[in-house]
Amino acid sequence: MKLHYPFLFSGLGLAVFLAIAAGNPGPDLPDNPVELGELLFKDPILSGDSTVSCASCHKPEFAFADNTAKSMGIGMAHTFRNTPSIVYMTKRTQFFWDGRAPSLEAQAAGPISNPDEMGSSVGLAVSRLQKSDFYRRAFSAVYDEAPDSVLMLQAISDFERSLEAYDSPYDRFLAGDDKAMSESAIRGMILFYRGSTCGIDACHSGPDFSQDSIVSIGVDNPEDLGLFRLTHSKADMGKFKTPSLRNVAVTGPYMHDGSVKTLREVVEFYNDFEKLRKSTAHERVKFPRPSPLTDAEIDDIVEFLKALTDNKYLSQI
Repeated sequence: MKLHYPFLFSGLGLAVFLAIAAGNPGPDLPDNPVELGELLFKDPILSGDSTVSCASCHKPEFAFADNTAKSMGIGMAHTFRNTPSIVYMTKRTQFFWDGRAPSLEAQAAGPISNPDEMGSSVGLAVSRLQKSDFYRRAFSAVYDEAPDSVLMLQAISDFERSLEAYDSPYDRFLAGDDKAMSESAIRGMILFYRGSTCGIDACHSGPDFSQDSIVSIGVDNPEDLGLFRLTHSKADMGKFKTPSLRNVAVTGPYMHDGSVKTLREVVEFYNDFEKLRKSTAHERVKFPRPSPLTDAEIDDIVEFLKALTDNKYLSQI
């Protein structure tokens, strides 16, 4: 049963999703953990009232993020923070906006038990899978074991790890296709990597444009103090994880609270030197650049960020 990444963009996806929602995932058993994980990811059986799934907030057309500031969970409750993309997770070292989960498996358990997201518990979700004839057969086919919490979270995580493809205009440009990016995007790339701009070590460096650093960027929201909520250390006030910029053009609105609507507004936020220097932002974020970006330079950086969108999402821009 070929369900993974490309499948989510086919017309069959809706049919299978509706079948799952009706309690009948279909007659075909998954062939591997990724296929089983996809079924679990899309199945509302894991939520408290069987109305929402992981896919309710992590939507493929938005690079498995959402297009709202706060997503809607169980009972029409809204999530506390903006839904982050879950693509390119293989190399990540910590998860959630505050980095509280050390592994994808630990992250997968979080939304299930969150009262405003899926409103269930890992134990209840497993109990339902154990009572399902289909899932008993599915877990047996993949793992030769009955459903349990470890295998459930492992399968979901393996599906998330499969959500990677390096076929953006930027990737093709690096591979030697000089026409893959526009002249504006190329200028934006040069600006992006210019000293003290965007691609610095503490922020958006590396192949996935994230160092998993947890820093303050000066988004001072008294309703959410970031890492401070966990550590109660004043030094951690306003600190959040630096997300990957791959597919960022389709994951707006931006920041942990969804307070910034467009990519241009994001770049303008970092271009406001005076505001940044008065904020709680990390010193590398506030590091003095030679001069603010011009409007044309901001346009070029935005075009480069759009060039980080994998082919599977280009039609959504």
